[in-house]
Amino acid sequence: MSTSIRAQCRAVDLGSVRVGAGPAVVIGGPVAGSDACRLGLRDHHGGVSAAEAIAELRSRWPGPLLVEPFSAADLPAVREAADGVIVGAAWMQDFQLVRAVARLGLPVVVQRGPGATLAEWLAIAEYCVAEGNEQVVLCESGTRTHLGGVSLDLALMRAAKERSGRPVIVDLGGDPALAAAVVAAGADGLMLSADADVAEASEAVTVVGALVRPEAPDSVDAARSAIDKVDAALAVLLERRAGLAGAVQRLKPVGGFAGRDPARERALVAAMARRAPRLGAGRLGRVMKAVIEAGLEVSEEERRAGG
Repeated sequence: MSTSIRAQCRAVDLGSVRVGAGPAVVIGGPVAGSDACRLGLRDHHGGVSAAEAIAELRSRWPGPLLVEPFSAADLPAVREAADGVIVGAAWMQDFQLVRAVARLGLPVVVQRGPGATLAEWLAIAEYCVAEGNEQVVLCESGTRTHLGGVSLDLALMRAAKERSGRPVIVDLGGDPALAAAVVAAGADGLMLSADADVAEASEAVTVVGALVRPEAPDSVDAARSAIDKVDAALAVLLERRAGLAGAVQRLKPVGGFAGRDPARERALVAAMARRAPRLGAGRLGRVMKAVIEAGLEVSEEERRAGG
């Protein structure tokens, strides 16, 4: 990526949620675990007024709200009550509506239309910029398969992020199962349908994001939030390690504390120290001693409980 593109990289604020800096965000239904909520007015096919639909959702969701309009008639209500606008994949090339959306002055999420190339996708973002709106987030929405699933192009997502210098999120529809892979691929956020399991996606953002998305918090609260995510990932890994340690104990000729292998433990700590030089072998040795002994205790308890 060139220096000029790097200079253009910046986060976009959707209300109180920042996309493109810090943790990946979850945009879903008006439920716990969502950082922002989406509302598709196209789902109503114009049968419900934009003001009515937005007001109903606002009564249940006080946080950041993204709205996909049905037509230009919806835009005054969107400008009045939303924190961002979604240019849906189905009408990505409705240039007049795209320009009208950009002129609202709200952040714009541009979904990639079915079969749209990278150049075509980025061109829509440039239409928004031409209208004086630099607050653009790209959204990979994939292609619907004949089985009803979604085929996502994560390589294209990464290319869009590198070429444009803009945040990129991924629309998973109603299937949060790909959340971990999407976050690992570098997505700045996930978008889910209103009926999707937001908790599953949020867990992936927390655990996987702690491993692959370095944060640079600028306040005590932000730093504590980042620590909470790392601690959540640690808990998942420690639980998994305890299970694997139990499997080893069952397979070894001599299990439990009597079967400990000091040479292997020293090699383990040395390998970890190469990945965590700030902590060093001495501190990591103390940490791993506690981790190993805790795992052996759990294994012994489970052995006794199982008879």
